[in-house]
This record gives sequence, structure tokens and C-alpha cells, in this order.
Amino acid sequence: MSENAIVWKSIFLNGHEYCRIWHDSEFNYVSGSAVFSTDHRPTRLDYSIRCDSQWRSVSAEVSGWLGDEEVDIGIIVQNGVWIMNDKEQKDVEGAIDVDLNFSPSTNLLPIRRLNLKVGDAAEVSAAWLRFPSFKLEPLPQIYRRIDEYSYRYESGGGTFVKELRVNSLGLVTSYPDIWEAES
Repeated sequence: MSENAIVWKSIFLNGHEYCRIWHDSEFNYVSGSAVFSTDHRPTRLDYSIRCDSQWRSVSAEVSGWLGDEEVDIGIIVQNGVWIMNDKEQKDVEGAIDVDLNFSPSTNLLPIRRLNLKVGDAAEVSAAWLRFPSFKLEPLPQIYRRIDEYSYRYESGGGTFVKELRVNSLGLVTSYPDIWEAES
């Protein structure tokens, strides 16, 4: 496995995802492809996320297919204002991170940006691209660093809790009952 790329097996969605991260002099990038089946509909979703040097979301694109439906989503963030497919998304105004509901890749963004010390926790506001509706919704989240490679992740006011294992870059290697990195 390349140090800046990962392949996940989806336990929940019955499929796989490839993701890689890289940067240039101005931006950090996360991109990948997820292939899985949901409700007996074959699905392929390609994504590309651009973040500033502090890992704050600047833009995101998701394209592909959900069964016979074509998916083509463009998101831009400007001064805390989120615009999806040319429509302002007031519900997520002020959010910092995009969170792709179908992928563990976006947990990387707050993990890298926050750079928490062991024992520290932080609440973040995410613009959650819900799957399969592809609506952008607010999602408050809490990340607590347990040890060098583990985080306690909470959302839904504590109704959803998972202990995430990550690699040295912050990419999730274990998202119990949902995603596991392939070796």
C-alpha cells in the first residue's frame, strides 16, 4: 500500500474504495472512487476534494452513477458560504469540512486540521453530503484522540459513536462494522 493512498473494503455497503491524498504549493487534495451496491443498485462514485493548507474544505466534486441515476455534484465554499450546483446551502453555512456519507476519506480532514494531542477533543461542524439523497446537511461531530492512532468519533449528538483507527497520515484504517483498509 502506498503511503499516500489506501484501499478500503466496505462492510456496510458491500464494495471497495480507493483514495489518495496529495498536495501542491497551495492546496491539499483528497480523491478517490467508491464502487459498491446499495439496495440492489450498482453504484460508482468518484470524488475530488480540495482543501486549503490548513485542511479546510474549499471545493468538492462527486460524479458517477447510483443505479441508473447519474450523479454530478459540485460544491464550492467561499468565506463559510457553501454553494452546491449553483445553489447556496444556508443550512451548512459556517461549516468547515465536507463529509461524504458514503466514504471514510473525509474523516481525514478534521483529523489533519485539528492535530489533536492524545486526550484532547474538539467539536467540528461538517457539511454532510448524505447518501443516497445527496442533500447537504449540517452534522456536528466530536473527535477525541485516544492514542497515536485512535480517535473516538461522535455525531448525531452522541447517538453514533465509533473508535476510528488511522495511519500516520490520518487516513482511517478501521471504521468498525463499516470500513476496513485492505492490506
